[in-house]
Amino acid sequence: MSKKTHTLIFKAFILIWALIWQTDGKKLTGFTCWTVCVKSEVSTWCCRPGNVSAGVSERNDSCFRMTDSMKTQLVSAIQLQQVEMQEKPTGNSQGNNSNNADEKFTVEQAVETIGFGRFHVLLFVIMGSANIVEAMEIMLLAVVSPEIRCEWRLEDWQVALVSTMVFVGFMVCGVLAGYIADRYGRWKVVFGGYVWSAYFSLLTSFAPTYGWFIFLRSMVGCGVAGVSQGFVLKTEFIPAKYRAYLLPLGTIFWMTGSMLIILLGMLVVPTMGWRWMIRLSITPSIILIFLFKFIPESARYNVSAGKVDAAVKTLQRIARMNRASLPPGRLVEPALRERGSWRILFSPTFRRTSLLLWYSWFVASFAYYGSVLSSSELLEKNLLCVINADAEHQVKHRHESGLCYCIPFGSSDYQTLLISSLGEVALVPLNIILLNVFGRRISLTVLQLLTALLFMMVNICTTMFGFTVLLFLLRSLVSMNFNVVYIYTAEVYPTIARSLGMGFCTSFSRIGGMIAPFIAQVLMSRSVIQALTPFAVACVICALGNFLLPIETRGRALLVRNVIFL
Repeated sequence: MSKKTHTLIFKAFILIWALIWQTDGKKLTGFTCWTVCVKSEVSTWCCRPGNVSAGVSERNDSCFRMTDSMKTQLVSAIQLQQVEMQEKPTGNSQGNNSNNADEKFTVEQAVETIGFGRFHVLLFVIMGSANIVEAMEIMLLAVVSPEIRCEWRLEDWQVALVSTMVFVGFMVCGVLAGYIADRYGRWKVVFGGYVWSAYFSLLTSFAPTYGWFIFLRSMVGCGVAGVSQGFVLKTEFIPAKYRAYLLPLGTIFWMTGSMLIILLGMLVVPTMGWRWMIRLSITPSIILIFLFKFIPESARYNVSAGKVDAAVKTLQRIARMNRASLPPGRLVEPALRERGSWRILFSPTFRRTSLLLWYSWFVASFAYYGSVLSSSELLEKNLLCVINADAEHQVKHRHESGLCYCIPFGSSDYQTLLISSLGEVALVPLNIILLNVFGRRISLTVLQLLTALLFMMVNICTTMFGFTVLLFLLRSLVSMNFNVVYIYTAEVYPTIARSLGMGFCTSFSRIGGMIAPFIAQVLMSRSVIQALTPFAVACVICALGNFLLPIETRGRALLVRNVIFL
């Protein structure tokens, strides 16, 4: 009841009590009065009426007739009581305030309460642009291969070794970057990756020899390993129901990076050479170094490191940008000392998941870079079974008299690479539907089976247009598969080991990237079907492993340790 209601009931009760005591000589059968106390700062009045029946009034020392002066004092006491009720909060209000002060919330609850808004648009654009940097560095290998082969007269295995050394750097630094990100913060690692990769990529353009070139490219791979931790940073800020929509859309930025480096190759290489192409390719990294200051450190990392105040400031900033508010109460989560421990990945909860994920990442990278390098190799060496091929596609790499080292990409080859790159975003709507309807495990299984089928279809004899369509679909499928495995890994591991888990997975993926060049660029020269078969077989085995993953993460909150905060 409200304070006003309490006051009215109190007055009515006192008036009824007074009227009863004003009735002298009347028959009040079976009436039993109870104690009435009115307290003020002056005194207290109490009356305990007895039973009144048969016109006989039974009174004792504690019951008495109220006089006019007592009535006046009683009214004054009632007024004093009203003033006290207005000045003092009610017991219920005090209880509610106390409950609000005792309420607690977690980062997960805060992220879900704040929801999606302007901050996430900024996050999506800046962190998504990290994919542009990574894609340009990887696709550069496919564009520059014909040029360095011609300049340094390289054998097939030497060209393949360039790609392999990039992935060696990525593999070694992937685990290290994950450990540092879990121990000292995601922001530092991603920012350092931008600076590192841009610096060594620039140095690559001045490489005087082949040996220097592969060493500097391996250093670039190390920097890209740090940049890839941006996916974890981005995931930890996105509400659960939006992850399956926003994270696949990051493919747009990867496609943008791929197309930029192909366009640079088409426009710059024929006139200024491959060195200037590399120098111009670091422009996005330099821009992102300055834009990255607008992205805060992960609030999930801050609470796991015991920096609750920093996490609260970050969440308040996000809430202001999104025009939302934090949950009532205070942020409370325990500091986690075991951050970045590899034992978590081998614990009974995650052992099976980790092993299957490592193979899934191996195959995702093996298939993706296999498709990219295979298409480049097939176009460069004209190994396709093309019906009615034009003169440009009849020049062969291997002759009886020896190797032809200088077969540069033609304009039609660049166009084919551009169109196939568009395939990376063409099926994003299908990717989103698969993730939301069937979940992560089934999506991975279906995509790997379809990828295996497309790899084998590349070997069929068709027109140049047909080959372009096959490459388009193949790039779509391998890109979708990479998207899903990224999302699943970021969702399945807890905060205390999320970056480390991602680091281990990306390192295993780079093993696939290290092997892919020797199959796609060395074995392909000898037999197209023998080069494509390992990719297809690996995808079929991976599809079975993905089906056996024990955890489905669709719609699930992110783990903090080994429990879910809801």
